[in-house]
Amino acid sequence: MGRFKKSLMLLVIIALVTITACNGKSGENVEKDNTASNGVSVSEADAAFAKGKYEPAIEISTVMMPREYTQGDTKENNIHDRWMLETLGIKHKDTWYPASDDQYRQKLQLAIASGEKMPDFVTVPTNAVLTNQLIDSGQFIAIDELFDKYANQILKDHVTANPEVWYPFTRDGKKYNLPILEYTDNDDTLLWLREDWMEKLNLQAPKTIADLENIMDKFKNENPDGLAPKDVFPLAISLKNNTNTWMGGLDWLFGAYGTIQEQWNKDADGNLEYGSINPGAKQALAKLQEWMDKGYIHADSALWDEGKSAESWTKGAAGILPGANWVPDWPAPDLLKNVPGSKYKAYPVPAGPDGLIGTKWQNSGVNASIMINKDAEHPEAIFLYYNYLLDNLANPPVGGEFEFGFAQGYDWDMIDGQPTSDKDKIKGFFDKFPYLTGPARIPNLYMKTLVKLADGEEPVTPYEKQMAQFRKPENWYAGKVVMSQLDIRKQNYFTGAATSTMISKWNLLRQSEMETFNKIIYGQLPVDAFDQFVTNWNSNGGEQITKEVNEWFKAVSAK
Repeated sequence: MGRFKKSLMLLVIIALVTITACNGKSGENVEKDNTASNGVSVSEADAAFAKGKYEPAIEISTVMMPREYTQGDTKENNIHDRWMLETLGIKHKDTWYPASDDQYRQKLQLAIASGEKMPDFVTVPTNAVLTNQLIDSGQFIAIDELFDKYANQILKDHVTANPEVWYPFTRDGKKYNLPILEYTDNDDTLLWLREDWMEKLNLQAPKTIADLENIMDKFKNENPDGLAPKDVFPLAISLKNNTNTWMGGLDWLFGAYGTIQEQWNKDADGNLEYGSINPGAKQALAKLQEWMDKGYIHADSALWDEGKSAESWTKGAAGILPGANWVPDWPAPDLLKNVPGSKYKAYPVPAGPDGLIGTKWQNSGVNASIMINKDAEHPEAIFLYYNYLLDNLANPPVGGEFEFGFAQGYDWDMIDGQPTSDKDKIKGFFDKFPYLTGPARIPNLYMKTLVKLADGEEPVTPYEKQMAQFRKPENWYAGKVVMSQLDIRKQNYFTGAATSTMISKWNLLRQSEMETFNKIIYGQLPVDAFDQFVTNWNSNGGEQITKEVNEWFKAVSAK
């Protein structure tokens, strides 16, 4: 009925415009942006939004990152693009198809330097430097007015509740990037323990760091699989590049002592401070040195990236893997394959000796963004497209066109007379569609759904049914664990481009940090070496960087 009313209103407006144009003086042209006798502006864009489709169809240029295609589809002719043209009246022209993320960044930077024409809509990864280079190029418009006029309620509600979404995209009070929404709390840290070891040793959930140490000691010295202590290193972590990372990270341990390392946290006065120089970091390093000495951590951890740290757990040599709720999808299947009879389970992160607890919180529900070229003929088209996906695909209604998935025979099909999106049942299952904005996601919907499933409630909505089929029960439970500790998540508040002093000093400061921390962890330096590190960090540019970071924060967060 709503769609019928919109179409009826459009016909009335078009009729008024036609009458006005016919009755006008000879020689007067009817512009694209016509004005009815009542003064209402009737533009091509407004007509498209009223109808939900451009007629006639328009062409846009954008960027398509490397994609897979199936069933004879190609980048020039595929199920997504056919849908986009038929439903929205939008088709591609002169679109960039870079071969890799690196090639794309290089192409963008070359275009900036040479003044080459860029696509109408440019996807920007989470990269503050690149975002600011694109703003500085002068080729892109601020989107404030477009957003206010065309963004749907899902987008508007989210940025209102999370104003920090705009911080990386704001310059002189203007907003330059359309945020692309992502699931919140999807990367929040929890601990994945070998549940078969926990059961065989009759161990309880670790509530404190001391409890966790007891578990690690049991895993190593009383191993249920009969492994010798020299072959067990209970905690799988990565010390190669970052310790505040997405797998094998240590944010939860630093959080137990009142800080989150490698990010900018708010202090008691609301100012930003670098977490790695907080006194709590010294206590965390002391604990890590102790654990390395006891063999709870593998000596090769400094050589391991995130994936390599996970291998220690999946091969059965470790019993604890810090990771996100999605570990049951990867890498847990490798554990089940490599170690017959193994089980795993998500646990909350433990508290420190003073009751402190915390982990990173990586996003405010934003994955990437899109910038709009100042020469785009239809700058509002990306809103028509994204609104449609958010309204219809992100949480599809019963009976809607996406009730079971995006396309039958791809990400859903009829099996034994019943619709299913179970990837294990669909031959040739495929869901990597070339969405201009990536998959449409409502930030809080994923976790809310996992909690509902973990609580034993029946899935009712199409989205809930898809998640029940697509995600494993261990994943459901992990979501509930994440949400049970929602108040411990600590945001990184600095999301801007490198400050002037960062450009010249940050690489050396980070190198000093990693070297000092690793030497302390490995016992090559005493724990008290941390104090000299902090002194040097401040005098070698850190103090000035802290000042610049806070100046940026005050500017972007000003009401």
